[in-house]
Order: sequence, then C-alpha cells, then structure tokens
Amino acid sequence: MRTPNELYIDGQWSAASDSAREDIVNPATEETVDSVPVATNADLDKTLAAADRGWKQWREVDAWTRSAALRKIAEIVRDRVGEIAAILTEEQGKPLAEAKGELGATADLFDWYADEARRIYGRVIDGHNRNHRLMVMRQPIGPVAGFVPWNFPALLAARKIAPAIAAGCSIIVKPPIEAPRTVLALAQACHDAEIPAGVVNMVTGDSARISEYLISSGVIRKVSLTGSVPVGKQILKLCADQMIPASMELGGHSPVLVFEDANVEEAAEICARGKFRNMGQVCISASRIFVQESVADQFTQRFVEVTKRLKIGDPCKAETDAGPLANQRRVEATTALIADAVAKGATVACGGGRPEGIEKGYFFEPTVLCHVNKSMDVMTDEPFGPIAPITTFNDLDDGLAKANDTEFGLAGYVFTQNTRTAFLASERLETGMVGVNNLVISTAEAPFGGIKHSGFGREGGTEGIEAYTVTKYINFLL
Repeated sequence: MRTPNELYIDGQWSAASDSAREDIVNPATEETVDSVPVATNADLDKTLAAADRGWKQWREVDAWTRSAALRKIAEIVRDRVGEIAAILTEEQGKPLAEAKGELGATADLFDWYADEARRIYGRVIDGHNRNHRLMVMRQPIGPVAGFVPWNFPALLAARKIAPAIAAGCSIIVKPPIEAPRTVLALAQACHDAEIPAGVVNMVTGDSARISEYLISSGVIRKVSLTGSVPVGKQILKLCADQMIPASMELGGHSPVLVFEDANVEEAAEICARGKFRNMGQVCISASRIFVQESVADQFTQRFVEVTKRLKIGDPCKAETDAGPLANQRRVEATTALIADAVAKGATVACGGGRPEGIEKGYFFEPTVLCHVNKSMDVMTDEPFGPIAPITTFNDLDDGLAKANDTEFGLAGYVFTQNTRTAFLASERLETGMVGVNNLVISTAEAPFGGIKHSGFGREGGTEGIEAYTVTKYINFLL
C-alpha cells in the first residue's frame, strides 16, 4: 500500500493547486515525518463539484451494490491493518496495539453499514379511503461534509464515511493535520474497492477555512463533526446560515461511580487501564472518578498501583502501555490543569510531569490526583489527557448529583454488583451512553453520542444512518 499524502478529489490523487504543503510531526520524536497539501479554494471548488456529481450518480445505485462495495472496503482495511496502524502510530502516537485495535473497529463499521445499506425501510399507510395510497420513503440527503479529529482518526472518519455512502450520499472528509495520512488511507481503500469517482473525497489544510468554505458553498446538505464544544458551536452557526442539518459529537467529561458493593480491586484496575488508553485523549475517557467513601482508600491504592506499572515509551514497541500525547498543546494543557488542582489543595498520588529518562517527544506521566473538589479546573474542563482525579460520594443520590453536575453529557460509568443500583444509576445519569462494570462501550452496532453540550445525533448502530437520509411522503390519488 502506498502511503497517501495528497488530496483525494474525484477519484484522483493530486497536490494542492499552488503546491503548498504542511508538515506532519511524529509526537514521539518531534521530528517531521511527512507533509500533506494545503487545499486552496480552487481545490475546494473542484471537490465540491465532484461531490455533487458523485451523489447524483451514487444515489441511483441499488442498495445491494452499495452493500457489496462497503463489504469490500472492510476487507481491504482488515488486510492492511498492519500497514495503516504503523502510519497511525507514527503520526498520532498511540501504541501500536491500540492502533491495530482502532483499525479493526474501523473495518467493523464498514461491515455494519454494508448491512444497513439494505435496510433503509419506508412504509405504506392506509388512507382515509380506498382512492388514496400513502407512501413514505427515505432518500439520501446529498453531499456531506465530515470533519474528523486526531485522537481516533480512522474510526471517527469511518463513522461518517460508511453511513454516508451506505445511504447513497457522497462525502467530503477533512482529516486532522495531526494524523491525516491515516484518514487518507481510508480513501485509498475506498478507491481500491472501486467506489465511483466523486463519492468519497478528502482535502487537507486549514480546518477553519475549509469548513467555512464547504458549508457556505450551497452544495453541502449535511455536516457531521467530531470535535470540541467551541468548534461545534462555530460549525453550528455556519450550518444555521445555510439551513443545513448537523450531527455533533462533541466533548465529554465522563463520570465514574464506584459503589461499595462493586468488586473494588477489579474496578480499580479496569478504570486505571481504561483511563490512560490513548493517554486519556478519548472523548469518553473516565475523567471524573467518584468512589463511595467506605471503599475510597482501597480503590485509590489499587488504582495508583496499576498506574505506576504502566510502561511509558516508544509506541512502536509491543511492551509499551502509554505513548506520547499528540502535540505540545496537550502537554501544556495537562500541566496547567495539574498546577491549578495542586494550588487549590489536590495532592499528586503519582505522575505529574515528564517521565524520567525521556528527553524527546510529547510524553507525560499518567497522573492520579486525590483530594480534588469542584473548584478545580480539572473537574469542570474536559482534561483530554492523562489525569485521573479521584474523589468520594456517600450514597446514590449524592453520587448522581456530583456526576451530573457538568455541562457535558457524553458517557458515564457505573461499577456495582447490585442490579437495582445499576439500573437506577444508569437511568439517572445525564449522558447519552452508560457502561456498567466496564469502560469499553464503543461498538459498530450501537449508537454513539451525547446530550447537553456534548452534542446531538448518533453515529453507529441502526440510528447512525438516519441522519444521512431525508423522509419523503407521497400521496397517490387513484
């Protein structure tokens, strides 16, 4: 497989029209490893025209043919897991094993939507009399603009590409500058699966300029964003001006409730290992940990023990548990959150800075904070880094009040062996998703998304294709 590092427009790879490029930096070494084009407005015009043509052709293709094409993409991605994972690790920094896991989940999404392409159902309704026939059908919404973040570039791109082309839409994807080639590798997979020209397009460059240009073009009919709350608000304003529907999967600040009847030792290990997956750069990361008072010391001790055993280092080595952060901005933000917490009374149980013996790269120790309170920024701002703040609650109502005291509502977690507690806590957590006794909740067959400032709309599951269709009602008079 070639390492794709160009624009993918109308089925062709090309440089930017003015040949401008932007560097890609390996976060483990701080070295430039490649570059990608900076798309000009002329390139974007070409892309928009291709997507408009591609949609008008692809929407006429039958569902069985679209299904077979999606299945082929899944097969290609699985065949290339090792090659694409190496690119992902080099440009994003997550350990190679995690990168391979992400690629496996990416293939699953294309597989899932291969089936959903054939299950876009309408219905026939009896009218008031036998002279009328009422019919409801769902049709592809049109060209889509999909904006992808850097933390799970392959998976989150697939969440947009797969349902869009399953529904009969075309799509223009904007990969993140931190990890563009991973997403471009999916364009290559689509190309090799013989997805027609113009159906899948990808442009790299300045995110703010590209998003505004695409959304304001008059061609785009649907927007899907995975990103931060501030970026989401800006995109929504652009969509409002054009009356374009949008799906928003935005930030999270996921609470964990560990009850005294839980398997405390197991819960602590699951939480510690899950918290520092991808160095905490996960939108559904366990980022506020509330433990019932009677077991707080036991949980914290075990959590710290597991955290201290995590091996930090070269993400390409099999023994590495924790690689670097994705960029210097995350190092600075993580440092600031810890400093603020300590200044307000928190204690650092482990971690807190750059690992000893590592001089290069955006590395940071997995950090556990104790004695935290709501006045600290880490309890209100999404940390998106390797910080685990631990505090206590006294009963179910107290725990839920603390867990729900946030503007975010993406995911929440409950650890208990009591069925009543599990149901009540799951139902009353103000989140779009809940994990009970586990943190691994993302899967192709289930809807993914949040409430409150964490956004709206769902990706994955049967719900994930709905946003890429419009409902048409037809009334026949015989």
